[in-house]
This record gives sequence, C-alpha cells and structure tokens, in this order.
Amino acid sequence: MRTTIAGLDVHISAADVAGRDVLLWHHGSPQTGAILPPVRAAADARGLAVVSVARPAYAGSSRIPGRSVADVAEGLRPVLERLGVASVVSVGASGGGPHAIACAAAMPGLVRRVVTFASPAPFIDDDAWFAGMQAPEALRAATQGEDARRRFAEIDEFDPASFVDADYAALDGDWVSLGADVAASEPFGIDGLVDDDLAFARPWGFALAEVMASVLLVQGERDRVIPPQHARMLAAGLPHARLDLHPDDGHVSVLRHLGAVL
Repeated sequence: MRTTIAGLDVHISAADVAGRDVLLWHHGSPQTGAILPPVRAAADARGLAVVSVARPAYAGSSRIPGRSVADVAEGLRPVLERLGVASVVSVGASGGGPHAIACAAAMPGLVRRVVTFASPAPFIDDDAWFAGMQAPEALRAATQGEDARRRFAEIDEFDPASFVDADYAALDGDWVSLGADVAASEPFGIDGLVDDDLAFARPWGFALAEVMASVLLVQGERDRVIPPQHARMLAAGLPHARLDLHPDDGHVSVLRHLGAVL
C-alpha cells in the first residue's frame, strides 16, 4: 500500500499496521522509498510489517531545503503516530543509516532497536573521514555548500571501482531490485541526493550519546563507498552499539545479512 502522510510518500507492506511491530526501512541515496522484495521477505519471516518512507525530495515526498538528519527523523513522528504502530526496529542502509539512528534519538519510547548497513558516521572536518572512499568527490563538494554540490552533480559519474565483485553479484542476484529502484529514482531529479549529502557533511542535529537504543552496525570490510572506519567511529560514539563486521562484503553485498541480523 502506498499513501501520503505529512507530505511524505509512505509505503506499507500491510493494509493496517496499527498495534503491530514494524521494520521502519530507511533507504539509501538515491532511491524511491519503495519496499524492496528482500526487505519485505526478511521482515515477513520474522512477523514484522514494513514501513518505508521516501525522504524529503525523493519520489513523491516534498522537499525541505536545509534539512538535517534529525529533521528527517522528526518528520517521521507524525507518520508513525498516524499509522498507530506499536514499536519500531529502525533499519537503514547506506544513506539511510544516519536517519535510522536519528529515529532512536527522536522517538526513544517507540524505537526499540536500530540496525544499520554501511552507514556513514557524523562528519569530522578531517581527511580521515574520507579515507578509503573510492569516489569521495560528491561528499567533499557537499562540505563546500549546496552550490558546490550541484555544480559537481553536472559532471558526476558513478565509478565502477566503488563496488567489489560481491556487490555486483548481489545486484545481479537477490538485490537486483535495489539497482532497479535506484534507476527508478532518476526521473525525480537530484534534490534528494544533494540534500542527503549536505546533511551528512554538517552536524546531524543530535548527539550519538543521546541514543539509548541498542544499535547493530553491520559493515562490509571491503566497502569502498562507506569504509569500515565509519562503523568504528559510530561504535565509539554510541552508548549501546555492537559492530558486526564481514570481511568479504562490500557496500551492497553486506545487505545479504539482513535476515540473519533481524
């Protein structure tokens, strides 16, 4: 089911999720917010409904210029209240990771645990934050502001070396729907991706120390998009975090562990 709540494009795996435990899925950058088949399958196997919301400026969600990571989490509060869910497992992949964590800070009574896959850590103005990224230019441009990030978008091209063989295998296999959804996001323009990058390159709007929920940080050690040190930085700042490192996985293939970690 797809609907609009509080200006956001909301996808729900069941007609009625009132009183249910839900997996709140935070999509990567860029995507449409549609519920991907492997996400639904993993949630169904564990009795969880799925709620997936397109972040502002993605798909049918209204843009909020200058939004922070915390702003996105606060914007999800009326969605979850309207749906009447009982509790939330907040799960984010890549660019969805910071937003999954932010929901635990914004709604501590509702979000009982968090799982991230290849999540960036809060920005530090240091080359160490970019170390190990195959193509950090977009995020480097974002540190210079919106105009610089949009100028870079005019010449930006995906670097195939950002993915390892395991990533391409995942995109040809169980996660083929992820690649298709990235392609489906293109007609909506670049605003969502630009706004995400800008939000990652400035303070998130909350402190990691505020997050009291348990957080599982799932990370591929061969990731060339968001390198493993980001997971370690998150683990150092979150009070109740655990690292789940996978030596053979990259940025996409690490998602194959979704069912197991749920």
